[in-house]
Amino acid sequence: MISDANRRQFLGSAAVAAAFTIVPRNVLGGPAYVAPSDQINLAYIGTGTQGLREMPVLLGSPDIRITAVCDPNKNASDYRDWDRNGLLNSLRRTLRAPDWGAGAGGGAIPGGREVGKSVVETYYASRKASGQYKGCAAYADVREMLEKEKGIDAVKIMTPDHLHGVLALAAMKRGKHVITHKPIANRLKESQLVVETAHQTGVSTHLMPWDSNGDMAPVMAWINSGAIGTLREVHNWTNRPVWPQYATLPSDRPPMPEGLDWDLWLGPEAHRPYHPNYTNMVFRGWYDFGGGSMADMGHYSLWTVFNALELSGPTSVDPMLTHSCMLQDGVSTTIRNDFSFPLAGVVRFRYPAKGSRGPVDLVWYDGGVHPPTPPELEEDGQELPAEGMMFVGDKGKILSGFRVEMPRLIPKSRMKGIEEPPPLPRPRSEGAEPPPLSPGLTQWVAACRGDKKHSPGSFLNAGPLSEAVNLYAVALRTGRRLLYDAATTTITNVPQANKYLAREYRQGWDPRTV
Repeated sequence: MISDANRRQFLGSAAVAAAFTIVPRNVLGGPAYVAPSDQINLAYIGTGTQGLREMPVLLGSPDIRITAVCDPNKNASDYRDWDRNGLLNSLRRTLRAPDWGAGAGGGAIPGGREVGKSVVETYYASRKASGQYKGCAAYADVREMLEKEKGIDAVKIMTPDHLHGVLALAAMKRGKHVITHKPIANRLKESQLVVETAHQTGVSTHLMPWDSNGDMAPVMAWINSGAIGTLREVHNWTNRPVWPQYATLPSDRPPMPEGLDWDLWLGPEAHRPYHPNYTNMVFRGWYDFGGGSMADMGHYSLWTVFNALELSGPTSVDPMLTHSCMLQDGVSTTIRNDFSFPLAGVVRFRYPAKGSRGPVDLVWYDGGVHPPTPPELEEDGQELPAEGMMFVGDKGKILSGFRVEMPRLIPKSRMKGIEEPPPLPRPRSEGAEPPPLSPGLTQWVAACRGDKKHSPGSFLNAGPLSEAVNLYAVALRTGRRLLYDAATTTITNVPQANKYLAREYRQGWDPRTV
């Protein structure tokens, strides 16, 4: 390994000693500039099931070296996942260790920082002739890790949604490059601060869902040619949530898992008693901790749609949502719920005209709800799929898969003589070797090394979609049609809804000081 002093000749005191000073990238090659010949030292924040599932891609990259992991949970306990043994077996193949299971509860679902550390060191050891490797630090508190691990160039954030923005800000202010999963933040004003800080610091950033987005080129060619007339509406629907969403707050008090620092898990959010129904894969169903189904899936389907149609600053956001009832003293009572997302919902965004494009309604559906079957599909004897996207003009419609894959004019007769676009590639690795970095991550690496071209998945390009995802949550939480002034980031007709655009930070977690 090249010495730390040589590897970081451009970091210096501007980004480390003055940790909260924003330094433009063009100063001394930029904060956290990494020479092309050097590996990027990366800290992996969040080693739950999804964090571990995505870790091998970075472990397999010759451009990246994971030198630290961080998670408030020490051990593999109380984790849930989409199947019982899939993650464990996948990690064993990647690690070339059929009996590996350190901290995984004797073959149960893996998770926790000690498991993350074991994955890193076991993987690197398996690729060395000596079969030995020790070089990954493990921390519970991100703030302590950023203070002590001076050699970190970048971080990847794989925590619950409520920590994304605060941790990205803490890293960028210290000159660290950032990869994070969706969303940028689960509060609108916090996400705007993240984007602004990415602009100001010039660090390289990447929001993971970019590489799963579809190609809007065929759709735009049809729209621009007038094949469906004037575009009026975009409909996007998903079968999410595929996790429990709770209509009431937990009332029981289960014991805290050994090794979990609950205070660190809560981070900026107000204290409440521990309960497993807040954590792991179910966190995204709570307004405080998650972003709901649109934050989970809309980043995969809508980012290229927003870019192609230049959607930003909706004038109104109109929710329709399910509710829950209970019997109270023998009387049916609607549960007042402003703490968890509904089981299903529909949210309509109205976007104003821009340039040559007229006004467009974007309608999001989740929980198994979707638009009515259009007459064009009835003509073909078909029905809408469980997930999909539809572009509606005043003279026709385009139907596609959820991520704009395989778009087609409907009915089938409209496609006569037109070649359908090929399906989107979705690379998978079932063997021991991780797949190569995605195109977006490859560009992120280049930007870390000084390339002035940012990743297309940069935070800089995600502001309008992040705006929509966070307004979706506010509309569902209030159950009210919202009139929105994008210029001032203000909801004008329901003043009390503005409190949900930001959060009250607990002491020690304010992004201005963290």
